[in-house]
Parts: sequence; C-alpha cells; structure tokens
Amino acid sequence: MQRKILPLVIAAAVGALSFNAHASGYRFGSQSVSAQGTADASGAEANDPSTIFYNPAGLSRLEGTQISAGATFVVPHSTYNDTGSTRFGGSPTGGGNPSDYVPSVKTAPSIYASTKINDQWTAGIGLFVPYGSKLDYGDTWAGRYALTDVMLKSVTLNPSLSFKVNERHAFGFGISAEFMKAELGQGVDVRGTIGQLQSPANAAQRQALLAGIVAAGGNPALLANAGDGHGSNSVKDWGYGFNLGYMFTVDESTRFGLSYRSSIAHKMKGSTVWDFSNSTTDPVVNAALKTASHRVNSAALVKLRTPETISGNIFHQFDSKWAGMADITWSRHNRLGDLLIEFPGTPEGAEVIRQQWKNTMRLSLGTSYAYSDSLTLRAGIAHDESPVVSAELRHPALPDSDRIQYSFGAKWKLNDRSSIDMAYSYLDFKDAPLNYTNLCNTLSRTCTGNGETTRGVAQTHISLLGLSYNYKF
Repeated sequence: MQRKILPLVIAAAVGALSFNAHASGYRFGSQSVSAQGTADASGAEANDPSTIFYNPAGLSRLEGTQISAGATFVVPHSTYNDTGSTRFGGSPTGGGNPSDYVPSVKTAPSIYASTKINDQWTAGIGLFVPYGSKLDYGDTWAGRYALTDVMLKSVTLNPSLSFKVNERHAFGFGISAEFMKAELGQGVDVRGTIGQLQSPANAAQRQALLAGIVAAGGNPALLANAGDGHGSNSVKDWGYGFNLGYMFTVDESTRFGLSYRSSIAHKMKGSTVWDFSNSTTDPVVNAALKTASHRVNSAALVKLRTPETISGNIFHQFDSKWAGMADITWSRHNRLGDLLIEFPGTPEGAEVIRQQWKNTMRLSLGTSYAYSDSLTLRAGIAHDESPVVSAELRHPALPDSDRIQYSFGAKWKLNDRSSIDMAYSYLDFKDAPLNYTNLCNTLSRTCTGNGETTRGVAQTHISLLGLSYNYKF
C-alpha cells in the first residue's frame, strides 16, 4: 500500500500548496468530492476515506485498503462597487472599482487513504486544503490604502486512527500538521499625508521633510503630485492540532456522529518591504519620503489561531434506494479577534486589521438515491453563516457574507474495485457592504496604517466543480 500511495500523496501536496480561493471565513468549503455532492451533509455516512476530515470514527466502517483522490475546481465571480472611500483627512481616495480581482479558476486537490488493521483498528491519512484566499484589487482602486492584494495558502496532513468498540460504538482520533503562508499588500497614502502636513499642528514635520529633500539635492516641488508608496508582507508557519470523532450505530440503517477539530495556533514569521520608488520621478525625494514615513524594511510577525469546530450529524437509509443525512457545525471564529501585523526589531507600531469575528453555525441537509447498481445520485443544500459582524468590521481582505450552497453529485461504480465521484455546487452570497475604517494614520508612530475608510458593496457567487477517483485494493 505504501509504495502505491506515497507518490500520489506527494503529488497532491505540491498541488495543494499552489491553491488559493476564499470561502466561509477563510475556510475552504469542500474537502471531499463525495461530501460536496450533499453540501457536506454526509458526515455520518462514512463510505470512503474522506471521513478522516469529517469524522475519523467513520474509518471503522471501511473494509480493506482504500484510496480516494480528487480535485475541486473553484470558479469565483465577484464585483465591487465603491460608494465613497476616503483618506484619513476626509478627502476622496480617487481611483475606481477593481476589475478581475478574483482568479478565473483555481484547483484544490485532496487525497485520502485508509487500511483496516484488524476487526477493531483502522488507520488512515488525509491531505487537504483547509483555508485559502486570493484577491488582487490592483494599485489604483479606491480601497488601495486598506489592501491591494492578499493571498492565503494552506495544506493539512491528517493521519488518523479509529477504534471499533463493538457494533454500536466507534471512536476516532487524528493529528493535524498544517502549513500556512500569507501575503498582503497595501498602498501608503503619501498624498494624503502631505496634505495633512499643511496643518499648523504638523508644521515641524513638514519643515523637516522639506529640509531633508533640499539638503540631499532633491526637488521638493514634486511633493505636490507625489503618488503612493506600497507595503508588502509575507509570512509563513507550521502549526499542529488534532481531531476527534465518535459514531453511534443504532442499526444497519441509522447512525449518528459527533466530531471535533481543534484550533491550531500559528506564529507566522516573514518580512515586510516598503517601497516609495515610484512616488515621484526624483529618487532623492522618494528616499526622503521613506525616511519621513519611519517605515523600514523589517521582519514581520502575525499570530493567529484557526477556529475549532464541533459537528453533529446523522445518516438514515430509508429503503433500498433513498437515504437522508444532515450535519450541523459550530465554528469558534471569535478566537481570531483582531489581526495584528507586527514589525519586530523596529519602533514601528503594529498594523491592526479589526475583525472581532463572531462564532457561526452551518446547517446542511442531503440525500442520495441509488438509481441503479452502478449509479448513485446525490443532492444537498446548506446555509453557512459568515463570521463578519458588520459593515464597519468587514475588511476588503475578506468581503465575506452569509451564503446558501446548492449541490448535486453522482457516484459511478466502474467495477467492484473502482468508482468516480462528481459534484457541482453553487454558492450564493448575500451582498456584502463595507464601511471599514483603519483607526491609525500615516503621521502616527504608535501604530501603522493609513487611516482610510473603505466604503462599497461586494457581490459574490462561486461555482465548485469536483471530480474524484476511488479505489479499493
């Protein structure tokens, strides 16, 4: 088994590291194509190794050695309409609406394998993408002082074991090793800062800037039309957690499941680079602007905890054709709180992305129909709450909102050993208004930020196309 599966695990890992998309919070919404077909209502069904993610106790239901390898193709569509974004002094930021700021299509792979050790113990391993985000608004849109681009990549390796106590009770346990990498860029409001320096209260700072430019042989007149600077942050980390599962089998037709996936603490380290080289045509002025900003290239540090989840699910086989299933999942998003980007080794205060997320619930209902011995059809619907509390705490890095998911799927049995799962999902998001204000400003030394207010409305829908191959050795 190991010689056959290991190359597939490595290939999936490489693919997973290249994936990016956004979903509920930063969590990606599908870790299994078969589960996607029921809108992830099938946690208690446990009919393939992807039960490792949903409930590791379900491994106890699997015979022999099995593998399931698949991919979900994410096709997002988003638009943003600005409704009056302003600089910290109150004047309009200028710029327009972003276009094509989400990827046209991205691919999220997953791979799971299981092997039955004896009548009580079953082992498995899973590799999947738990979180992702990629947005590129560009350097000229109206909200550039909050964000120009963001990327979040992650991959989790999840070895698991299940123990079958008897025909009714089974338990499962898994360990998660999670890699996460994030990049974030934003404009620096040079023109707005220069405007604020005209105030008598800031006369000393203005004179110091002008004197520095003249002393270095630069042309201070260029300040009148100075453009933006830009900051880029890149951080990454490995974190570790665990997941637990329990499954109670009432009879051959009905079973219940409970599962828990722990929070994972990340201490993401990397670097920050500030660039003022395009603010004016004079390198001397640009250098003076960077010096006056007190922004220096440095290390970067972001600490965060992913949300833990608790799920309850049920599966019932009504007759030889029809089965029904349901899942309810609680996510503790309030662990995240505000997101701080710190700059160790410098006197610069942290940049604070205010979030204050709330905990959320996700409810999904699904069904399957055995059309024939070879073909099983699936469908499901889910309502998923957004952790974002209000427009005032909705940052352009995640213009998230509540959504409804509609899913359809099918399993085609090729022979006694192999089958193919297919799924399509449509996620319809509520309109997401933004009225986010950064509470810092470019003249402050105790914090980092532009003091901008980003106002607008984001509209999003996403299609998910899934395909996986299953094999029983």
